[in-house]
Amino acid sequence: MIVVAGEALIDLVPRGAGALAALQPALGGGPYNTAVALGRLGSPAAFCSRVSYDAFGEALLDRLRETGVDVSSVQRGAEPTTLAVATVGVDGSAAYSFYVDGTADRLFAAPWALPSGTRAVSFGTCSLVLEPGASAYEELMRSASAQGVFTALDPNIRAGLIPDADAYRARFKSWLPSVSLLKLSAEDAQWLGGTPQEWLAAGPAAVVITRGGDGLTVFTADGGEYPVPGERVEVVDTIGAGDTVNAALLHGLAVRDALSERALAALGADGWTELLGFAARAAAVTCSRAGAEPPYAHELDG
Repeated sequence: MIVVAGEALIDLVPRGAGALAALQPALGGGPYNTAVALGRLGSPAAFCSRVSYDAFGEALLDRLRETGVDVSSVQRGAEPTTLAVATVGVDGSAAYSFYVDGTADRLFAAPWALPSGTRAVSFGTCSLVLEPGASAYEELMRSASAQGVFTALDPNIRAGLIPDADAYRARFKSWLPSVSLLKLSAEDAQWLGGTPQEWLAAGPAAVVITRGGDGLTVFTADGGEYPVPGERVEVVDTIGAGDTVNAALLHGLAVRDALSERALAALGADGWTELLGFAARAAAVTCSRAGAEPPYAHELDG
């Protein structure tokens, strides 16, 4: 079981040009997209979050169930669902404005225990910024790591939600001793400051940096550096691409029985190249269609 902990929200995606283009609601949120992608790839997955009882919340849970994701760890609340208004650039890149005050996911409380059979827990995005839930997710990260559970982190920076950048950067560094696998975009890496080598020294066994269409590179604790080119595709938008990479990495590690820091160290150049190539193909499929629509396993066969 791979548990994904974090927010589920509704993306409002423009269907046309201009500031007043019609907005299409789409199910989203970085952790939510990661959970859906894991389910579509065939990995046993569970979602750990707090979701509204409103119609959007029901729709979010319906997709998880349809994808085979366990929702027994989802908390519920009467507060509304978080909304994210997307702006899609000419190159397909997406930027977001968030409506988060008083929403259900902010009131997440750390669970007493993880689901039975949990092998890994994935964290990231808005859930690690918005209090009081952020502290609860942090508590879960630290406790999972202390129990020897593999932990993955994708900070997926949303700068507009971070009131004190320096405080967040310090908090990010404090998480690293509890992180097994750190994945972040080149833009996030620049915003956070530091280098893969500095982050590796603080705790993670591997750091994966994504560069959009230019591919991915992994840096390992033993000094390895293995780049993989991106898959060329006609980009519709990039919504959910990074989340798909998260899921593909975790799925690929699970298939290889490599969800441990020792196993990561044993992958070597060939293992990492194959894994990152799989993640690049998966992300390309997501970019080739509108919204966060990650691929199913059969779409990546061969």
